[in-house]
Amino acid sequence: MIWILNIELLSGAYLEDKWEATVEIDSTSTLEDLHFAIQDAVEFDNDHLYEFYISRTERSRDRVRFDDENEGIYSVTLENLYPLEKRKKLYYMFDYGDSWLFKITKSRKRPQEPKQGITYPRMVNETGSKPEQYPAWEE
Repeated sequence: MIWILNIELLSGAYLEDKWEATVEIDSTSTLEDLHFAIQDAVEFDNDHLYEFYISRTERSRDRVRFDDENEGIYSVTLENLYPLEKRKKLYYMFDYGDSWLFKITKSRKRPQEPKQGITYPRMVNETGSKPEQYPAWEE
């Protein structure tokens, strides 16, 4: 089934403007697949470590982590995660140095069958300005 996810950029080293995107993605996609979808949406180079975690807030110490060390990003699918526990949210942290943090929210819209001729995941809406991963520095 195709799900609709809202991806909101919360913070990052060079964040200047708000940015959000709506993505259609197969519910059987892994967290690694979601990582690549977000990377494509923000047009970042995929050159840093990342993790996903579930917690009440982005700063909560009580969190369930999915990363390269526990291999959760490769084995956990979206349909394994949802529905999340009450008051819990899914976060995506990319690049521990620049700390790009995104909140991922599953839409309440009814899942749909994949449409023939469409490649998923795909971004269907975007608001705000894309962040610049490596801004040019004046000398």
